[in-house]
Parts: sequence; structure tokens; C-alpha cells
Amino acid sequence: MAQSAEHHFLSNTALEIIESASRSQLFGYTEGQRKRFDFSCDLKKDWSKVVAGQTLWKHGGDGIDKDLRTLLHEEDIAAAVYIARHESRSRARFAEVTQDYLKTMRASLSRLRVFWVPADFDADDEQARKAVYNSLREEITKDLLLQVALGGLTQSDVTRFASSRRPGLPLRILSHVREHGYRSHRNTAKELAVDPNALRLETERLFVIGFLASDSLQGGLYSVTDCGNAMLDISSRLRAYLNGSLGKDNKNADLEHICRLLGIDYPSMPITTSLLIGEAEIDIQDPTALLLQHVAQAEADGSVTWPDPYFRLPASADVATSNASAR
Repeated sequence: MAQSAEHHFLSNTALEIIESASRSQLFGYTEGQRKRFDFSCDLKKDWSKVVAGQTLWKHGGDGIDKDLRTLLHEEDIAAAVYIARHESRSRARFAEVTQDYLKTMRASLSRLRVFWVPADFDADDEQARKAVYNSLREEITKDLLLQVALGGLTQSDVTRFASSRRPGLPLRILSHVREHGYRSHRNTAKELAVDPNALRLETERLFVIGFLASDSLQGGLYSVTDCGNAMLDISSRLRAYLNGSLGKDNKNADLEHICRLLGIDYPSMPITTSLLIGEAEIDIQDPTALLLQHVAQAEADGSVTWPDPYFRLPASADVATSNASAR
């Protein structure tokens, strides 16, 4: 059966939103095969996370069981996305099917992300297309990309991280643990040339926030969590902003959108703002100002290995095709 204009628009929109978000340089994007799913892509960095999805538009609730079965039985999918028409029949059938899966596939069901689209959406209406695109962009970025590509990072996480009273030290600790591991408070304090008590308190704080993990509930040998790595990646992009090298005219609209969802309004802080200890006159109630102070101080201390922006390397098949075309 031929796809409706609405079905086609929604499937392509999901991929367009995810690809656009990758221009934040926080992760790479490669569109996947559409043989089994309506849309799929691979998000890459030092990991590879597959996102696949189905779109339900014309069939009421009849195709939901099959769609969910197809999505949830794929074990290598990090996120299963379902975009569906918001009708009472579809909602009722969806509730029935997911209730059954709660009993048999609870773990797989946790990977499911559902986005409902108004039933009266008309893909031939330009205003309707814009409204649906903007709504999906907000929802997909917040409920999918922050969870999958950024490890579940939240605005609350960022605020608690930024509120540390030791500018630069949280970033120094995360960077050190990622690069060298964490053997003990004493050894790490010596390697970072910081007060052991301050290091212990800040490390335990990062552990409680969820940016560091340990096999022991009491802490010990630490590793950086997905949230902690995401915070380092975002801080690296904020460093580029402060250095005036974020992108053309020092702007990156896609990074800006992701940051605003996390409560980081970095364009509100001019790059000429004094942020270093002893020079700063910033609002201590402003998480953005505090976070940028951490970045500026860590940069000045020179003890952070900043993650490079991620650029997808072309696949070998792409290179072969390009070479063949050039002959």
C-alpha cells in the first residue's frame, strides 16, 4: 500500500531532526537502511547507538501490534521510536499492546519512545507542517536525543554540576578519570596538584550527581558515566564558544537548542565576560554563568583534555563510491 503524504512527511521529519541535532558536533549521524523500518539511523561517537522507528497514520490501531513487535524484537536498537496519529482507537490499542509487553518484554519496552501527532494533521498545509515539525523537534530532542546520545543528561544535572563552589575542579576530575582512571583520593590529588580534602568532597559530589560511577556504593575506583561524558562534551563546545571558535560567526543553532533544553543559555553571556576566579562578577544564581566559569577556569588551569568536536568519518563504501565517480 502506498504511503500517505502524512506518513512520508513524519518519517522524513524524524530523520531530519536527528541529523540537524548532530550538527551540534556532540555526535555523528548516519542514516540507516529502511528495509525493515520506516526510518533508522546510527548515532556515533566513541559508541554506536542505533535508532529505528515506525510511523502509523492511516490504519487506526490495526498495525500497532505488528509495528511494536518489529521494533521491540530488535536487540541492537538503542531506541525504538513510534510516531502515531493521535486517535482514541490508536491510543486504546497501544495501551493494550504495551500492557502485554510489560509482562513479557519489560526491558525492551523501556527503549520505546512514542510521539503522538494530531489526528487532523494535513501534510499539504504549510502551517500544519511547521507546527508539527517544531513540536516533534522539541519532543525528539528532549525525550530521545538527551536520553540516547547524551546519556540521560537533564537540566537538574547541569544545575547541580554548575553549583560547585570550586570553579574548574569538577571538569578537571572528570577529564582525569576519563583519561587515567581513579586509584585513590591521595594519588589523584597529587596528580592534579589539589587539596586532598577538596578533591574527595568534589569527587563524592560528582558520584552523587551521577557523573561518576563506582562498583561500590561507598565510592572508590571511579569511572565516568554517560552523563559525565556528555557534560565534558558540552563543556568542550562551550570552551569553543568562549574562544570564539564555535562555528561561523561563533554560532551553532543546533547546539544552542540542545543547551537551552538543559538550561544553558550560553549566548546570553558575551565571550568578553570576566569568568576567572578573582576577576569574575557573575550572578551566582545563574547556572549558565557558573558553568561557563567552570569552563573558563579549567581552560586557564590547563589540566583538562578537552574532547574534540565529533565529525563522522565517511564509510569505506562512501569513499569507494566517491572515488569511482571521480574517475
